[in-house]
Amino acid sequence: MASSSWRIALAKGLAIPAHPLALTDDGHLSERHQRALSRYYLASGAGGLAVGVHTTQFAIRDPKVGLFEPVLTLAKEELDRTGRAELVRIGGVCGPTAQAVKEAELLVSLGYHAGLLSLAALKDADDDALLAHCRAVSAVIPVVGFYLQPAVGGRVLPYAFWRRFAELENVVAIKIAPFNRYQTLDVIRAVVEAGRDDIALYTGNDDAIVADLVTPYFGRRIVGGLLGHWACWTHTAVSLLMACQAMKKSLPINLLAEGVAVTDMNAAIFDAANAFQGCIAGIHYVLHQQGLMPSLRCLDPHETLSRGQAEEIERVRRAYPALIDDDFIVHGREEWLKG
Repeated sequence: MASSSWRIALAKGLAIPAHPLALTDDGHLSERHQRALSRYYLASGAGGLAVGVHTTQFAIRDPKVGLFEPVLTLAKEELDRTGRAELVRIGGVCGPTAQAVKEAELLVSLGYHAGLLSLAALKDADDDALLAHCRAVSAVIPVVGFYLQPAVGGRVLPYAFWRRFAELENVVAIKIAPFNRYQTLDVIRAVVEAGRDDIALYTGNDDAIVADLVTPYFGRRIVGGLLGHWACWTHTAVSLLMACQAMKKSLPINLLAEGVAVTDMNAAIFDAANAFQGCIAGIHYVLHQQGLMPSLRCLDPHETLSRGQAEEIERVRRAYPALIDDDFIVHGREEWLKG
């Protein structure tokens, strides 16, 4: 794919506010305030706008409300006024496939660069159906993946989904917003293992903004933020992003990277992928492998390793040999086991 100024800017890392909806007391759109918000964000140094997304309220698509296209158009006009081609224009895309494709086509007609793709409407779809949906939308417009936390309408999306999603050609970025460190690592590891250096990683984790921006993850960085939190106090948010980018070389990088490794190891042992069902059994597995427990047995015979959990534990053992203590145990085990 040929590079363009907005793609280069997106890859470098930007502060992108998720645009709110300015309504009067009687529930009508205030065009004046809607434009003022866009102008405020751009004057603050934001690298683009995300419009028609969760913060804009998904209900703008309701035919009785009818504000989806008008709100997108207002933001487009304000972006056009700047004459800056590098400002990134992201529009929300949601709903079943037919609706999502139609919304993507509207974004393209309005000159938007990419669609932030919510999968909240496909709560019961399996990975094959989800990926077919993503593929259909990405055939129309470049896609920004969106891991929306379940608490506000999203769904849990496992590593296996993100690994396949990262293989879709027209994915340009992912907004990671599960508000969950384990699930955050699932996304980043999937992108890394897919070899997609061209997918920009953006935080949407409002509970870990600074940590996300300064921490190295498996050799990759979260380069910017696409955040509802940055829809206010935007001028200082831009300064914060710049400070985080500038400090990357002076922070204790090795220690931060080790923190990611510990979280990845904990996800395997505590069975985060299966809602922690195998958390005790995972500890037993490691200690049994090290010869410090006679079996994996728990008091409850149903409390066992989850499917695939042993393989995950073995993966992290291989990945982080400096963080396991097998050699230490080998030298002390016989003494400790004496009656």
